[in-house]
Amino acid sequence: MSDADDLLSLFADLVRCETRLYNTLNDRLRERHGIVTSQFEALRYLRDHPGSRVADLAAEFAIGIGATSKSVDRLERQGWAVRQPNPSDRRSSLLALTHDGSRLVDAAEATVTDALAELIGGALDRAAVATAAQAFSKLRSVLERDQIGTPTG
Repeated sequence: MSDADDLLSLFADLVRCETRLYNTLNDRLRERHGIVTSQFEALRYLRDHPGSRVADLAAEFAIGIGATSKSVDRLERQGWAVRQPNPSDRRSSLLALTHDGSRLVDAAEATVTDALAELIGGALDRAAVATAAQAFSKLRSVLERDQIGTPTG
């Protein structure tokens, strides 16, 4: 197999694995907590990065500001997050989880952790998981450093 074939195969496997894992997490989160994976990821980010702005979420997930703002609107409507005035910039808001949002993300994280242990841990041993995690972390760092795949709007 050529280098090009290896890269194409890696890309196909990566995308198909991501899709299947994401879809499975969606199903479990929806069934157990009434949320989907993207909501879980946003809530988890807000829990782990208090005082974030919509722009911070957009940058983290490489999605547009408009789509991110609409996602935050949905989290607010559900009572899981709130926008608060930003004392250092009147044009932006700081995001915070509500008590319900904090409880939800903690419970959902247990579901996600269990599912990933089953799905990934059931297929790969610890050494393979560590190697893959290191490789994808390095790739992500390079892509983010070079702003590859960052939305323009």
